[in-house]
Amino acid sequence: MDHFANERDFEVIAGDKYTFFVLGRLLKGQNTLLLTDHERLIICFSCDPFPVWIWNIEGATEEDLARAYELCKENGLMDGAHRFNVKYEMAEYLTKRAAEDGLNFTIETNMFAYDNPAPIAPKDTCEGSLHCCTEEDTNALVEFMDLFHHDIDTDYETMEEYRKKAEVGIANRGLYFWKDATGRAVASCSWNPNGDMAAIGLVYTRVEARRKHFAENLVYRVSMIVKEAGFTPMLYTDADYVASNACYEKIGYILRGKLCTIAPADRA
Repeated sequence: MDHFANERDFEVIAGDKYTFFVLGRLLKGQNTLLLTDHERLIICFSCDPFPVWIWNIEGATEEDLARAYELCKENGLMDGAHRFNVKYEMAEYLTKRAAEDGLNFTIETNMFAYDNPAPIAPKDTCEGSLHCCTEEDTNALVEFMDLFHHDIDTDYETMEEYRKKAEVGIANRGLYFWKDATGRAVASCSWNPNGDMAAIGLVYTRVEARRKHFAENLVYRVSMIVKEAGFTPMLYTDADYVASNACYEKIGYILRGKLCTIAPADRA
């Protein structure tokens, strides 16, 4: 297994470009661990607190799945502290093998991957307006990032790490608020390009401002910005959040793939 990615890696994951969009981005960056045979298996871990990504070829053999487990074990990933973003066949195998070693895995999140080739304007309008974040919004962005991660209950980082991300996002003009009629930020959204696609993220609405169509209008407007910039917007959702998925589908998002996050039961 090599510790570097090349054009073959991007070619083999092209068929899973929706579900493994983040992996494609990680392969271009710095990683704590990268193992790839450039053909059937890729294991990539960026850093804590994020999950390990494991891509496997469709129709993976028992040998392929066993190889993935052994490589994870040899590299200290089967220590009860790491989570994994994987296809369902890999999740089933890792869970079974881990149980033999006394480690109880469970599905933490079922994920849907959507894209939106033609955004549809929301039927339900709302008060307020779109706001592209500037340096003056840094503190508010840090607050929203913290609220977002508490809402999804995963991938927590420090306030300083949130601040660094806010500064980068502001510089790239990739962070947005929806502000209500009083000028208060009530919802957030981000976008981050990779290749011909761009990931929509940080979708969060303050609890007291929900069910007023702020997020629906915000995500639509940001999706249009992404399209006008020449990218196809995509996003991951929790498959079990039926209401929010229905909201995305109403503005044109189309389900393209499924995967899951598995984690040790005492961590999930």
